[in-house]
Amino acid sequence: DGTLAPRPAGGPRGLTVGLLDNTKPNAEVLLALIGDELRRHHGAGKTVLYVKDYFGTPLKDELLARIVQDCDMVVTAVGDCGSCSAATVADGILLERAGVPTASIISDSFLVSGRAMAEVQGFPGFEFTAVRHPVASLDEKQLNDRVQSVLPDVLRILGAGDVLERVAV
Repeated sequence: DGTLAPRPAGGPRGLTVGLLDNTKPNAEVLLALIGDELRRHHGAGKTVLYVKDYFGTPLKDELLARIVQDCDMVVTAVGDCGSCSAATVADGILLERAGVPTASIISDSFLVSGRAMAEVQGFPGFEFTAVRHPVASLDEKQLNDRVQSVLPDVLRILGAGDVLERVAV
């Protein structure tokens, strides 16, 4: 099914946002920085970190069920190799099909892998976003620069394109 999950009005404001770490180096840091931005500047109620068993395969049914039960929307990252990019896109599609709006983040060097997985999953129009490669070797300041560059796409994909104004701190 190529249908997106319904997007909540108002974007992440007051909602629980899942952060799905695929265990690649710096994925957790990248996601934590995104979570901070969503909470501090876009009104997310809280963020919850989940960690996959293995970066190269889609998330397992048990973890999928837990995320669907706990979260209103999800950001998953980071695809910075061929198999993990494909799996990150597959995770986003699984979550969307389970009714949870999801922004999947891969690195721009692996756009072809991400698009191929969307096609294989029967969702060729699935939208995901990309950060500039590399991610694994960056320090926190460089990662924060990547977050700032990708955050507008994350918000738009999650349905907050019309509420991009920042919440007062």
